Amino acid sequence: MKAAVYTGYGPPEVVRIAEVDNPSVGDTDVLVRVHATTVNRTDCAYRAARPFFVRALTGLSKPRRTVLGTEFAGVVEEIGGGVTSFAVGDRVFGYNEGAFGTHAEYLSVPEDGAIATMPAGATFAEAAPGTEGSHYALAFIRVAGIRAGQEVLVHGATGAIGSAAVQLLKSRGVTVTAVGDTANLERVRSLGADRVIDRTAQDFTEDEQTYDAVLDAVGKSTFGRCRRLLKPGGVYLSSDLGPWWQNLILPLVTRLPGGRKVRFPFPRQDQEMVRHLRDLIESGRFRPLIDRRYSLDEIVEAYRYVETGQKIGNVVIDVVPPD
Repeated sequence: MKAAVYTGYGPPEVVRIAEVDNPSVGDTDVLVRVHATTVNRTDCAYRAARPFFVRALTGLSKPRRTVLGTEFAGVVEEIGGGVTSFAVGDRVFGYNEGAFGTHAEYLSVPEDGAIATMPAGATFAEAAPGTEGSHYALAFIRVAGIRAGQEVLVHGATGAIGSAAVQLLKSRGVTVTAVGDTANLERVRSLGADRVIDRTAQDFTEDEQTYDAVLDAVGKSTFGRCRRLLKPGGVYLSSDLGPWWQNLILPLVTRLPGGRKVRFPFPRQDQEMVRHLRDLIESGRFRPLIDRRYSLDEIVEAYRYVETGQKIGNVVIDVVPPD
């Protein structure tokens, strides 16, 4: 099968297209013919081994798994003898961080992994980006304990995480202020934001309003800068570890009742999560935002674009050319 392969850590150019063996299919595995996948910040971090501790998960001197990719949408091609939840021909999507392998024509995943049937009416390109950014957004909401009637600010509302967070918060009855740049303010409003701050015209940390939670979906601010935005008992969360990994330390020292707190989200990666996201997409409450689409042969260009930090939502890779 054709796959995007990397055998050493580094810039996008370490990735190349090659022919590799099809993945094996165990008794409880599902073989998926991948039609669409994505390139996202998670893929970039593993490919470059940044931060360095990523190597503890993927290999100290070189990657143990040579095909990256976390998100997928496709068709079940084969099932193991013990599989009962899926059938050949099912249209499925899901998330495969850790095992990876979605940047290829075929992917083998456990029947009980983070895989589910696709949202009704969705194309492969629409379903593929439905899990990565959104499962981080779900983790933000869960860890912060956000509930209906609260007020939340989302910094980085045009990224994969931020654009999902705005929609998922609105689906829960939350009042959302979204931070974006001038060129994308209308797009942010279309996601359902109640109020938009143009970050190119003003510093969002100087906003006069206060919030029950501030979600930094791009990891470019700090608790110190955003603390004044929080109501008493308010929560700050970031998608990044922060300077000196402070976002892992601050949750331990900001635990006093009634005080402004830092929480760090650790997302769930299971079948229940994928099914929940499928239901949200089917209901129209969540629509993955898509910026650009590339073919598998163009995946290096996709990596380069994602690393510019300018992408809006998600970058989709068409493994099978769209109709």
